[in-house]
Amino acid sequence: MIYLDSAILEEAQAAVAMGWVKGITTNPTLLQKSPLPPKECLQQLSAICPGELYYQLCANDFDSMIQEGYQAAEIVGDRLVLKIPATEMGFRVTARLASEIACSVTAIYSPAQAAIASEAGAKYAIAYVNRATRLLGDGLGLVQSMANVLKNSKTEILAASIKSSQEAAATLQAGAHHLTVPMNILQAMTTHELSTKTIAEFADRGRGISMT
Repeated sequence: MIYLDSAILEEAQAAVAMGWVKGITTNPTLLQKSPLPPKECLQQLSAICPGELYYQLCANDFDSMIQEGYQAAEIVGDRLVLKIPATEMGFRVTARLASEIACSVTAIYSPAQAAIASEAGAKYAIAYVNRATRLLGDGLGLVQSMANVLKNSKTEILAASIKSSQEAAATLQAGAHHLTVPMNILQAMTTHELSTKTIAEFADRGRGISMT
């Protein structure tokens, strides 16, 4: 599945209108860019979103993270997917909440973390592909390693930090099950200059039922 990575309502509406975007992912930075308070933004995104809506926990201690997860569930409902940081505490929280609320473990940078995410019951393991390339040298290799570790599990890979349509396709080829990308990448993935040229040639030289 392909998701929009944004908390801007206008972008969400435009993405949903495309007809093939399956959900929306947010994070604290994206919510900060919205002119709306986080709670109201999530409420409005939930009304727009055709599928899963992701919210990332910001609290730092176990009890507060659990409480924040339940608060998010009250706002979004059963389409919520919590994004929980890939930390020792985050894995504890995932293990506690995964049986009640769909959870994803975010900011995974090693296949070992992906394995723990699966053991904790996470529905998704999130890799930051372009960031991992910059920091580790090979974001696609990270996705491949995660795919190998998770191949016999129910945990699927959601790839984020995608900076081009070429990187999006390569990430899927590397083993990611899902992508979340900003609006400009959604648009870039739909187009190719040769497609545009070919269709123009058909229009110039061809004829169809709408042409009388």
